[in-house]
Amino acid sequence: MCTLEKRGDLFFLTLTGDDDHRLGLPIIDSLLSAIAEAKSQATRGSVLITTAQGKFFSNGFDLGWAQSAGSATAARARLNQMVLAFKPVVVALLSLPMPTIAAVQGHAAAAGFLFALSHDYFLMRRDRGVLYMSEVDLGLPFPDYFTAAFRSKIGSVSGRRDVMLRGMKVKGEEAVKMGIVESAHDSAESTVEAAVRLGEQLGKRKWNGDVYAEIRKSLYPELCGVLGVAIATPKAKL
Repeated sequence: MCTLEKRGDLFFLTLTGDDDHRLGLPIIDSLLSAIAEAKSQATRGSVLITTAQGKFFSNGFDLGWAQSAGSATAARARLNQMVLAFKPVVVALLSLPMPTIAAVQGHAAAAGFLFALSHDYFLMRRDRGVLYMSEVDLGLPFPDYFTAAFRSKIGSVSGRRDVMLRGMKVKGEEAVKMGIVESAHDSAESTVEAAVRLGEQLGKRKWNGDVYAEIRKSLYPELCGVLGVAIATPKAKL
């Protein structure tokens, strides 16, 4: 599933194992529990870094489980279950009172791509791994919060078109040029090392986490509206 480890001010959320980290209901529950645990321990200077083991960061929803339902109607119902279950993960990351960094060491597709994009900072590996929204190739419509997230997080109209309407498989250097990721690195290890350096830099600022979370939410009003997330104005403590 996933593990959460705290090292100083940094929380490391890791998708474990050598599989493709499909986002079925059990792993979604595991992610929600890990994020909630990080939130419960948050202090000024806390930062969340999310990564994964193996070749994949996450290959999206567990379509095999959906397709094993026995009929097209039942398969759609199972897929919808995962769509609804994953929505709180995006909400939790959007509301988390600390900076968040995705260190993507391998392939990230569909909901796995969205999972990475839901972090404040997105770093990926240069030599292996692609970002891919497979829905157009699979004949699946985008859930409303997927579309809102990509509209909010990818500023380039042509970039959104290529990712969502063309099903473009985006490698590290191209993802940097398209403004999707912050930087691309030579290996899984160097990607995580860069995330740690960034996390340490951000942690040193010792920001008020509640204020940080509300500023984050205010940057993405469309996404918050679709997710049903209220944007409050916390009282500043100087």
